[in-house]
Amino acid sequence: MLTLDWIVLIGTLAAIVGYGTWKTRGSQNVQDYIRGGNSSKWWTIGLSVMATQASAITFLSTTGQAFSDGMGFVQFYFGVPIAMVFICMVFIPLYHKLKVYTAYEFLENRFDLKTRSLTAILFLIQRGLAAGITIFAPAIILSVVLGWNLVTLNIIIGVMVIIYTVSGGTKAVSVTQKQQMFVIFAGMFAAFFITLNLIPEDVGFIKALDIAGASGKMNVLDFSFDLENRYTIWTGIIGGSFLALSYFGTDQSQVQRYLSGKSVKEMRWGMMFNGLLKVPMQFFILLVGVMVFVFYQFNPSPLNFIDTSTEKVLASEYSNDYKTLQDKQAVLFGEKKTVSLQLAKSYNDVDKKNLLRLDSIEKTYRAESKYLIKRAIDGDYGEKYDKLSQELIALDANPESEAYKEKKAELKSWYKEAAKDSETNDRDYMFISFILKYLPNGLIGLLLAVILSAAMSSTASEINALATITSIDLYKRNVREEKDEAHYVKATKLFTLGWGILAIIIACFASLAENLIQLVNIIGSIFYGNVLGIFLLAFFFKYVKGNAVFTAALITQAIVVIVWWIDLMPYLWLNLFGCLVVIMLAIIIQSTQKKVV
Repeated sequence: MLTLDWIVLIGTLAAIVGYGTWKTRGSQNVQDYIRGGNSSKWWTIGLSVMATQASAITFLSTTGQAFSDGMGFVQFYFGVPIAMVFICMVFIPLYHKLKVYTAYEFLENRFDLKTRSLTAILFLIQRGLAAGITIFAPAIILSVVLGWNLVTLNIIIGVMVIIYTVSGGTKAVSVTQKQQMFVIFAGMFAAFFITLNLIPEDVGFIKALDIAGASGKMNVLDFSFDLENRYTIWTGIIGGSFLALSYFGTDQSQVQRYLSGKSVKEMRWGMMFNGLLKVPMQFFILLVGVMVFVFYQFNPSPLNFIDTSTEKVLASEYSNDYKTLQDKQAVLFGEKKTVSLQLAKSYNDVDKKNLLRLDSIEKTYRAESKYLIKRAIDGDYGEKYDKLSQELIALDANPESEAYKEKKAELKSWYKEAAKDSETNDRDYMFISFILKYLPNGLIGLLLAVILSAAMSSTASEINALATITSIDLYKRNVREEKDEAHYVKATKLFTLGWGILAIIIACFASLAENLIQLVNIIGSIFYGNVLGIFLLAFFFKYVKGNAVFTAALITQAIVVIVWWIDLMPYLWLNLFGCLVVIMLAIIIQSTQKKVV
């Protein structure tokens, strides 16, 4: 990074933090601090809702997802517009009518205090974990790529967020998120057009799409009913709708964004704006990742995008094996470039099949490179793998036997385990590596500002919501002494500071999953279905009372965690599963209680 990049990066972040702090200073009552004085217009609500969801993980991980697996991930968002319609019809009018500060106040009015408190605690657990991940995700990637200290980065991101969020509350979050979304859109559009410019002139955008399509990257829709496939149109519409309903309808980090609206009309317009723009936005971000994939059809790519991991394996006993892989990939790149150019000139089935075959071979090389890196870093892993390999060879005389099949499956799972390691899984590093190596100075600083702005916007919403729930749903509701407005504003500020510090601590102790954007959605899916079911019981099952709901919610949460742990279904289906289970259990328990009486 040159001086220009540092000026752009620091200047952009300082302007956002400074503006948000100055613009919203001096909130003295709960109405202003938590609901932003109910002054937000629809475009502020819409952008704030989008910025809350569009964390740094969105840009780092979604582009990497597209690079590896193509455009199919966009199906995950197909349920968002459906959920927005339902939220505008049911949730917003009810919240506005009751003049609630949090979504969970409604549950006490409908059920009882313990149900409200349980739901609030479930939110605090999952959102508290997610807040740490939204800080950690960009921090660990930037620390590896730029050589910055990880703990220092976690603290810098966390402190910047704490400064303006503690100062101005909800209004500060909303005001800064408008600026952050402007930076994000500008940066991503610039990255897209410059990436296109880096692709050979005689290829162009349409032919680039042909090349991507030939490699299977443009397969947007999957109509299969395969439960092993995480992303199909059915998981997106059904599972995605329930996840979006839970997230936008019951998650305080989102509810607080639209509760700050001037009127029901402004809230509804803001949410529909989000619903209409969300899918195109995610499609575009995925398309950026696909264009980077096409770029690497004409330019050499590393076997692994984490340079420090490559350095470790090259310094180990597996150096020669890794160099052999690099040589194979270099030969493969020459073939891919030739076929890609031929495909750009004249799209035909022969070249399409060849490119798909070469892409499959490259995936194999990348998998082998992850395995070698894993062995170089973790000697114990290699010993266990060797032992399993020898046991498999001993059973090779009877490949149809159950013992052979079980051992082969066990060996395969060990091989797959290499791809999940934080030092081998390079999917989330692809985009930042491309930015630093190929994009012009100035734009590098802007895109780093995009990543950090996205981290700040999501984290700000999360700790703002966590503090509000802690202050209103737990502290205020369970402290019997009457306190004045200034006391609760001060308490909410202290809770904001506390949750901000806790998020930094979680970030410092977090570790990477197979894919960061999946990790955030998995955490949400474990809790959201249960919470949504509680709200649907409150809305539509008037005869079900608090005791039945409370008991059902506890049992359901345990069941969902077990189902997730044993990997019984794709995580998106947990939203529907948890929702249905809590509703059915509550109805059964309520019916039993009636019979006992």
